[in-house]
Amino acid sequence: VQLQASGGGLVQPGGSLRLSCAASGFTLDYYAIGWFRQAPGKEREGVSSISSNRSGSGGSVYYADSVKGRFTISRDNAKNTAYLQMSDLKPEDTAVYYCAAVFTGSYSSNWYKRPRLSDSAFDYWGQGTQVTVSS
Repeated sequence: VQLQASGGGLVQPGGSLRLSCAASGFTLDYYAIGWFRQAPGKEREGVSSISSNRSGSGGSVYYADSVKGRFTISRDNAKNTAYLQMSDLKPEDTAVYYCAAVFTGSYSSNWYKRPRLSDSAFDYWGQGTQVTVSS
């Protein structure tokens, strides 16, 4: 099980980036996906998550208040990839961004026991991709 995050870079305030999270070794259909970020000197925080299309909540999405209206999470199960579209980026969005996944085909999954933006809800993690917002 591997997750590969990509798409980070340097962008000016107000700009946009799209992060990708490609899965290998498993299919994303039964997995919820989360995006997290960690800025220097700060704890990792949940940014957004999306449930499996096959779960009872059918592709429900969740966002941290700080990114609502600016970030959009999506998934393309055919490509085994999830995305985080980030718009109107601000300097405070600067961080290393990580994607994570959790199997939701069983009610014993942490997805059903933890808050949807909690890192404890997820079992598999990719390496991070750096996003820097600066003029």
